[in-house]
Amino acid sequence: MIRIRKDDMVKVLTGKDRGKQGKVVRVDNVNMKALVEGINTVIKHRRRTQQEQQHEGRVKMERPIALSNLMLICKNCNVAAKVGFQIMKDKSKARVCKKCNEAF
Repeated sequence: MIRIRKDDMVKVLTGKDRGKQGKVVRVDNVNMKALVEGINTVIKHRRRTQQEQQHEGRVKMERPIALSNLMLICKNCNVAAKVGFQIMKDKSKARVCKKCNEAF
C-alpha cells in the first residue's frame, strides 16, 4: 500500500538533500518513486533545436526519488511520522499518524 500521495508534504531521509522538506508533485507507483518540488535537482545540458529555442544550455530539473527515502509530515503535529491505516466508522480506510493518531 502506497503511503505517500500527490500534494503531501514529505521529508527526505537520505541522500544529498537529507533533512529537506518539499511537496510531492507526482507519484510513480510502478517504479516506487516520487517527484518532490525542489528536491534532487540536477543540471541537464540541452542542445538548441528549432522547436525549443528557449530551452537551451544548462537547465535545472528535478528527478524522482525513491519512496523509501521519504517520510510523510503530519499536518497536525508538524513532525515527520510513520503512517498507519485505520478503518473508519463509515467503512472507509484512512491514513493515520502513528504519533498523534489523527487522520491525514
